[in-house]
Amino acid sequence: MHGIPVPRYAFVNREVPYQELDYFVEEDDFVEVHGNRFWKPFVEKPIDGDDHSIMIYYPSSAGGGMKELFRKVGNRSSEFHPEVRKVRREGSYIYEEFKPTGGTDVKVYTVGPEYAHAEARKSPVVDGVVMRNPDGKEVRYPVLLTPTEKQMARGVYNAFRQAVCGFDLLRSDGHSYVCDVNGWSFVKNSHKYYDDAACVLRKMFLDEKAPHLSSVIPPTLPWKLNESVQPSEGLTRQGSGIIGTFGQSEELRCVIAIIRHGDRTPKQKVKLKVTEEKLLNLMLKYNGGRPRSETKLKSAIQLQDLLDATRMLVPRTRQGRESDSETEDLEHAEKLRQVKAVLEEGGHFSGIYRKVQLKPLKWVKVARSNGEGEEERPVEALMVLKYGGVLTHAGRKQAEELGRYFRYNMYPGEGTGLLRLHSTFRHDLKIYSSDEGRVQMSAAAFAKGLLDLEGQLTPILVSLVSKDSSMLDGLENASTEMEEAKARLNKIITSCAKTVQNDDSSECPWMVDGTGLPSNASELLPKLMQLTKKVTEQVRLLAKDEDEELTDVIPPYDQAKALGKTNIDVDRIAAGLPCGSEGFLLMYARWKKLERDLYNERRLLFDVTQIPDVYDSCKYDLLHNAHLKLEGLDELFKVAQILADGVIPNEYGINPNQKLKIGSKIARRLLGKILIDLRNTREEAISVTDLKSNQDRLSSSKKAEKEDTEYKSKLYIKNDDMRRNSTASDVSMDQDDDDDKETQYRLDAQYAANVNTPERHVRTRLYFTSESHIHSLVNVLRYCDLDESLQGEDSLLCHNTLERLYKTKELDYMSYIVLRMFENTEVALEDPKRFRIEMTFSRGADLSPLENNDSEAASLHQEHILPIMGPERLQEVGSYLTLEKMEKMIRPFAMPAEDFPPPSIPVGFSGYFAKSALLERLRPLFTMWAAVVMPQGLL
Repeated sequence: MHGIPVPRYAFVNREVPYQELDYFVEEDDFVEVHGNRFWKPFVEKPIDGDDHSIMIYYPSSAGGGMKELFRKVGNRSSEFHPEVRKVRREGSYIYEEFKPTGGTDVKVYTVGPEYAHAEARKSPVVDGVVMRNPDGKEVRYPVLLTPTEKQMARGVYNAFRQAVCGFDLLRSDGHSYVCDVNGWSFVKNSHKYYDDAACVLRKMFLDEKAPHLSSVIPPTLPWKLNESVQPSEGLTRQGSGIIGTFGQSEELRCVIAIIRHGDRTPKQKVKLKVTEEKLLNLMLKYNGGRPRSETKLKSAIQLQDLLDATRMLVPRTRQGRESDSETEDLEHAEKLRQVKAVLEEGGHFSGIYRKVQLKPLKWVKVARSNGEGEEERPVEALMVLKYGGVLTHAGRKQAEELGRYFRYNMYPGEGTGLLRLHSTFRHDLKIYSSDEGRVQMSAAAFAKGLLDLEGQLTPILVSLVSKDSSMLDGLENASTEMEEAKARLNKIITSCAKTVQNDDSSECPWMVDGTGLPSNASELLPKLMQLTKKVTEQVRLLAKDEDEELTDVIPPYDQAKALGKTNIDVDRIAAGLPCGSEGFLLMYARWKKLERDLYNERRLLFDVTQIPDVYDSCKYDLLHNAHLKLEGLDELFKVAQILADGVIPNEYGINPNQKLKIGSKIARRLLGKILIDLRNTREEAISVTDLKSNQDRLSSSKKAEKEDTEYKSKLYIKNDDMRRNSTASDVSMDQDDDDDKETQYRLDAQYAANVNTPERHVRTRLYFTSESHIHSLVNVLRYCDLDESLQGEDSLLCHNTLERLYKTKELDYMSYIVLRMFENTEVALEDPKRFRIEMTFSRGADLSPLENNDSEAASLHQEHILPIMGPERLQEVGSYLTLEKMEKMIRPFAMPAEDFPPPSIPVGFSGYFAKSALLERLRPLFTMWAAVVMPQGLL
């Protein structure tokens, strides 16, 4: 009614508990109220305002489950229940769209229509742990409100006519929403708020009962007039070990990291042609009845339908080869059995790790059921089931540990610095992930370690991680070039001639075509095939002899409950079963497919594109299934590693120019976003410097002029924007006009008495992706100077770094590239050396599971975990890479800023760092300065 934005919602009213309502529908991943659909995650609130039991339900794609929010009990404000997936039906509820707020809640407290004080706290939806200070009080920090949010606070007062009240403010996706208004709500433990509230209330009383006094009594308390302002102390700077040191006059402004996901299970794919009517009907059911259209099955309902159909089609007993005359029928039955086993994993369909595609291949015309004419019906379709690629307990542990490492080493302050920056609204953190489940969960686990969070990953994922598949997924843009590279690679390796030159003798071996490929690659292929067959046969016998009664004793692997696990499956290992969710049947299917795809016995041809998959399976089983003692697996791993170290990098280009072209096509959007991040950080830092300089000049002018208290009082009353009791924010430094659709909010320095450097601000952007994007970025960084537009420019990387990258054979799980941007505050703003870029990279968990000489690695190996290698410099010690140089070298390969979608800005707010907006923000300061130094008549 009052135009105040609120999250989308709907009411469900029940007269009696568990009353069935025809307008309310619940499915696995949504509820529908009067046709209004709410997809998970959504919020469920009791209509009774005194009932504070609020639930958040999470989608199966994120692991499912429910988080219960409640009034603080000790240090807890919420609990996660991974097994709860159905909503409550015993009462009446409001269903509300969930708004991700980056893990922070904002509480706004109003006193009258013109005063609003805002405080930020850690949101209970993240891990439910309440942050408390040494006195036991919840940690909160005052923050600035945008002009739109101030208007919303005024609207709340006008709507309820409640002079003193409070409400929650949800800041999400560049917009703000009001929810949960509470009457007579006020701030605790803020002396500044008490003073302001006293002034506002006093004026309200005087306006009502003694208006003749209201205009002469100063709005500021008398003992506050001459209160001195404490100068800001500089942030303690310290060295950061391997990564580098902070200069004496340098401030860290930005941290950008591109990170590969953690350890995962091998990715799998099953292909089979289906003619069964049940499966064809299922395809028609989910593609809208279009006989020539494919369909994708991902949701729990769709996969359950497929499982029901498959169970009816799979033979109840395995037929021996001697009793089955048709080999293709036997293979088809085995593939159906494999599909059934994959769908039955875990007992439910939580987690993003099973996808099915049904594509029609043949059609016939049949008579319509009503006898009127003919219609097309599919008679054959291709079914493709993709599964596996699930983040393991080791991957979760790796990601969490790396997040903890970043907290202690990438920011000043020995670990506590980042947490204090973040909790005081001086850390602008955004985490992006591709659409793959293993990547999303790696991002959530990393955030858990970075921000010292507790509990399950699902709430952290939904609250802090944003998906951006267009930027971090897929190879489609470079598919043609990659196919060309793979075709040439296959020809080089399978050729009997020694076509690969020994590049170690070259001064720049990384510039040689096919660099890294072993000269005896063609000789290694038969040995690779022989050893693969040996391992496959052993797994086949294990699958054949698998004791069904034994597997009944061990509970099925629950993928949803495993989302937060960081330890090994002791029970399964003790029972002699494969680690994780994979049974012997699926393990055999994995190895059998590798054997079949690696070498075509009819055509007598090797497929070298299968080498990375053989290596992947070897490494996984050596790390997680060493207890199965597969003979020859370690030897197979060594051969596969030699070949994979040459094959994998060359799949992204055989020569430097091709590597650069493929890399720029895959990472074009990501590179553009990185340049936007750096540019926005620079503009923000410059604008804050300008603003602070103007504030300092204003402060000096005020001290030079001695105006009496009455004149100051009138000035404050005249200028509504400058009155302290009008709002908790004089100048809202809350947003930048970001091309990356991001909104910034800031700490309120006036109220942050316990924060030494309230103006300090660090931007962090974390991009979680797959191996392809890491290879692509590395290739652009080391070969960018080969572009025609950059002829004559020095390389971004020094010779020693290029040599080190050449010797880096693998960019393994949790490999990463970090760009940190520093500002030298003693250099002029227009000087290119004002902003410096530091680049580091890590090979990730690039350690052999056969490593015996590393005591730490051996200890971790007992937990099925490989350690992450430390960061290495991409520049010489003492070198200076300016932001200007970085932009010049990367821009030809990056998506232009104008091609990105326009920023999402709240209505009525233009953005802080737009030039026109900046002038508007500075106008009150100049007005006040003019009022102090100029005669009253001129004002």
